[in-house]
Amino acid sequence: MPDVILTGAAGRIEGRYSPGKTDNAPIALILHPHPKAGGHMNHPVSVQLYHLFMKRGFATLRFNFRGVGRSQGEFDSGIGELADAATALDWLQSNNPAAAQTWVAGYSFGAYIGMQLLMRRPETDGFISVSPPTNMYDFSFLAPCPASGLILTGGADTVVPPVEVERVVSKLRTQKGIVIDYEVVDKATHFWAEHLPSVEQAVGGYLDKRLEANPIP
Repeated sequence: MPDVILTGAAGRIEGRYSPGKTDNAPIALILHPHPKAGGHMNHPVSVQLYHLFMKRGFATLRFNFRGVGRSQGEFDSGIGELADAATALDWLQSNNPAAAQTWVAGYSFGAYIGMQLLMRRPETDGFISVSPPTNMYDFSFLAPCPASGLILTGGADTVVPPVEVERVVSKLRTQKGIVIDYEVVDKATHFWAEHLPSVEQAVGGYLDKRLEANPIP
């Protein structure tokens, strides 16, 4: 998985990229947790998501938001980070012009940025949102949500209690034309320290289901 350097609005963006297995391989962008809480692209959940897509033949990119690792700039309260995510998706699309599908996956703060990116990219086919911080940020911008996806949270999450996530899920499920899968992993916390296999099982199973229903030609 080669290191890549992208050029963003705040300067250099550091990333890791795994090319797809075919010219028309789908693409996936992975977004890491909050920079001010120690989030970076090598966080175990972010790496787990990266490998789940990579193993299924996706052209997959994870990167450090501005001010993290070797990425230039400073934390920008989500505004600049959304710009970084858009830059990364542009890069992925330009390097994979024949991509069959476009996916966005994020964990915690990355899930928040990912859901905002969805709203700006109607070509997105699917999303994975792990532990979205629905009690810290206003998710009402998802009106309507443009793609079907999986929302995964921990039953023992005290940072974002499941009831807070369910509030957003219930609202999304009233929309027609999309399907929101929602899974709560019993005893898992916001940090998934002892439950990474559960992330693999839930996300991997969901990806396999979606790919079976809509195979890559």
